[in-house]
Amino acid sequence: MNATPAPAPAAPHWPHCGYDADPVTDPVGCTGIHVHGRTACLAHLNETERDAYLAALGPGSDVDHRGTPFSEPLLQAFLHALHDPTTGEPAVGAADFSGARFSGNADFSGVQFSNEARFPGAWFSAPVNFNEAHFSSTADFSGVQFSGEARFPGAWFSAPVDFNEAHFSSTADFTGARFTSTADTDIHAALFTPAADFGKARFSGDARFSWARFSSTAWFVMAQFTGEANFDHAQFSGNADFSEATFDDTARFSAARLYHARFGGARFSGDALFRLARFSGDARFSGARFSSTAWFVMAQFTSDAAFDGAHFTGASEIGPVVCAGAVNLSRAVFEVPVTLDIAAREVRCERARWESTATFRLRHATMDLSHAVLSFPLAVTAHPAPFTTSLGVAVGEGSLEGSDSGVRVVSVRGVDAAHLVLTDTDLTDCLFSGAFHLDQLRLEGLCTFASTPDGFRRHHRSIWPYRWTRRRTLAEEHHWRAQASGQTAPPTGQAPSRREWRTGPHHPDPGLTPDPGDVAALYRQLRKAFEDGKNEPGAADFYYGECEMRRHDRANTPWSERGLLWGYWLLSGYGLRASRALGWLALAMITTILLMMGLGLPNDSPKQEVVREQVDSRWKTVIDKPEPQNPTGDRFTSERFEKALKVTLNSVVFRSSGQDLTTWGTYTEMASRFTEPVLLGLAALAIRSRIKR
Repeated sequence: MNATPAPAPAAPHWPHCGYDADPVTDPVGCTGIHVHGRTACLAHLNETERDAYLAALGPGSDVDHRGTPFSEPLLQAFLHALHDPTTGEPAVGAADFSGARFSGNADFSGVQFSNEARFPGAWFSAPVNFNEAHFSSTADFSGVQFSGEARFPGAWFSAPVDFNEAHFSSTADFTGARFTSTADTDIHAALFTPAADFGKARFSGDARFSWARFSSTAWFVMAQFTGEANFDHAQFSGNADFSEATFDDTARFSAARLYHARFGGARFSGDALFRLARFSGDARFSGARFSSTAWFVMAQFTSDAAFDGAHFTGASEIGPVVCAGAVNLSRAVFEVPVTLDIAAREVRCERARWESTATFRLRHATMDLSHAVLSFPLAVTAHPAPFTTSLGVAVGEGSLEGSDSGVRVVSVRGVDAAHLVLTDTDLTDCLFSGAFHLDQLRLEGLCTFASTPDGFRRHHRSIWPYRWTRRRTLAEEHHWRAQASGQTAPPTGQAPSRREWRTGPHHPDPGLTPDPGDVAALYRQLRKAFEDGKNEPGAADFYYGECEMRRHDRANTPWSERGLLWGYWLLSGYGLRASRALGWLALAMITTILLMMGLGLPNDSPKQEVVREQVDSRWKTVIDKPEPQNPTGDRFTSERFEKALKVTLNSVVFRSSGQDLTTWGTYTEMASRFTEPVLLGLAALAIRSRIKR
């Protein structure tokens, strides 16, 4: 790779060499400072003078070579003159290389800088190596141009270090570097064009990387920040890897721009501030530990945000956060009360654990709570409007444009529902099987469930069309009916038809697929939850679903009980369908009227007769009435209809009409007085179940 040409030098403020100056093309010439007592810089001394200068140097000598051009042989000779036989490494006192230019490989490996080391504005055209170098005093690399690789592995900075506005055009390797000073490490506004490796680096003071730009991968794997780590406004165009990094004080990433961010296993002992941060790729905080505030106010994730296995021991508020992908909180642990404001397409909380109260305020999200552990109440609510900050600033949701702002809960399997509160959520596809204490689940606001399929259809064994009764249903019933009917899932990406049962996940082990008995138990528990919440209409739908599942449960419901349920369903929809009961009542009344007109009413009502009879030589007066005779002739007249109607109406209210009837009529009235009041009572029961509060 060709080195970036050095910028044209301006005249320095120190007495400079001026070698090769040209009044037209280069009036400054060489900017190297005069060697003490000479009129030229070290690079342009004659050989005799240079040898004399180098011979006068020794371990710990102070040197000043501002603006001096160093070739590789000249630098080697210079460092050799500073060689310390005790340590076997060069030793320098105060060293000033401000504006110096290094045209070959610059090898400062093992150099001991016992006093201030200054390199501001220096230019390295080839790789520079500070392996195991030790800076006992201030190290100033501000504005340095590293055109080749910059290697600092194992370097030790015992005092403040400044890389402010340095430019790294090739790999920057700080692997294992130690920044042990309690003063700032300033890498403010530095530019790292290729990869930068700070793996296992240790910063004992504040580390300031604010406004730094990393054009390629930045490794901070297992880095240790004892003081504040400031990455505010930093830009990471490549991977930003802070895996297993340790932040003992505040970690600041406010308004930072990160591509693929890796904070897996990181430890945040102080506040973790990611306010207004933008994650344009995947962001992984898997297994991270937040011991204090985790501040993600107005943070934006354009892809997935993974917090699986993270541990929150001090965060009381997370968000508002906007994520265009999934926020993964699976196996995360929350030890203190927390409020999470999240707008995301998906929120996964499988096996997450809450050891204190928590509130989720969500938008656009599909939430999975499978096997979450709730030791205290957990509230999940759909937030009706875009989130705003404490200052009233609205959080932008442009990355979620086009998606429904509602909240869908798809699973509470394995959850202790006694601690769960769902408000204004969509439970159309929610799986309840395996949850505990469902009868204590609290449903607030408008929580919607799946409905039965729409429209008419024809059974394959019958020519008559039918339609499903409209009611709230559980996803488990949908899945069982779809599987039982052989219904297949819609193509990927296509919404299920409202005219069919919704298919669900089909487990290869049929024993794990809920059967009607399992679904009936779910309906029973949720019915009680509705009843405890004084929601009788909702409870009625779940009672209907329970009876439906018992009616189809051949394994656990005896045939006699199933027969009763079939009859109960047919007559009145389990006492919940008034129209069905009224229809049967109307049919029964019409049948009664027809039977009365045809067979039950005599032609004429028989009249009483007074007859004198002799009994044991005594006369006795007897009032007799002959038996009504079966009708003959035209039986379907208006007069007979009126009489039949009176008999039927009296039967409905369980009263005798007092009308003379034939034998057929008597039995018809008896049957009518039994069935019709029952049907009327079932209709009244169904109406009451829909209006009761």
